[in-house]
Amino acid sequence: MHGMASPISVRTSSRHALSVPRSSLVRAAHASHLVIRVTDPLFPCAKLSKARAVMAAAMEVSKAPSSSGLANRQPSKEVLETWRNANAVCFDVDSTVCLDEGIDELADFCGAGQAVAEWTTKAMTGTVPFEEALAARISLIKPSLSQVEDCLEKRPPRISPGIADLIKTLKANNTEVFLVSGGFRQMIKPVAFDLGIPTENIIANQLLFGSSGEYAGFDPTEPTSRSGGKAVAVQQIRQDHGYNTLVMIGDGATDLEARQPGGADLFICYAGVQMREAVATKADWTVFEFQELISELS
Repeated sequence: MHGMASPISVRTSSRHALSVPRSSLVRAAHASHLVIRVTDPLFPCAKLSKARAVMAAAMEVSKAPSSSGLANRQPSKEVLETWRNANAVCFDVDSTVCLDEGIDELADFCGAGQAVAEWTTKAMTGTVPFEEALAARISLIKPSLSQVEDCLEKRPPRISPGIADLIKTLKANNTEVFLVSGGFRQMIKPVAFDLGIPTENIIANQLLFGSSGEYAGFDPTEPTSRSGGKAVAVQQIRQDHGYNTLVMIGDGATDLEARQPGGADLFICYAGVQMREAVATKADWTVFEFQELISELS
């Protein structure tokens, strides 16, 4: 794995092969051994399978029976004005852009599914600090580079129904799109490619691997590795680009945190995959289908 980058062939289905560059090598801080920072693994250089989008669009997403009682199901005039005038929209990835929690899928693939899923629930409901939940989950999995690659090959992320159309509509309105996630960059890049989102618009955590591909930790300097991190990331996005109006869309407590002065002007709770009532009730607007958001942009 030393020297010039060489392509790896990764197959996500029986019909589509993806060409991806090998990992670059860096020294990990406070470590005595060489660590690989996987900056571009599994990033497709060819179009991903259309079957994934078809499968996602065909799936029925369950609606919580208590959703009719939410006071924010109908957006106010002010909320709609902010939504329509957004310069940028930041999306959570797991259970929002994608139907699954990526770290739970990786854990299940590596044989630690149940224990990790319990920590994910705690993190998303805000009952424990996110950094504690992240460290606990990844310590239970300790995935190698090959396991991450195999997981993406055999269990490619499932795109949520309507998200591709929403992002297309936002782009047509000259609204910039970002992915801000507590998940791992290695598992998000194929999703970003599929949706036409540039890699520089991904803010997420970073897995680290040893020279033989063994798990070596994760980068604790990423803002999304800790509680309040999404708020910091969104504030940085706004500052770097000078956006006047910015919207955050997601399903969890960490997404709600981004709604604060200097960060997101609006938080839209997407409850089409997971209905987290503690989050939904505090949102400016709660939706169960992305078509609801598209309709208000037309």
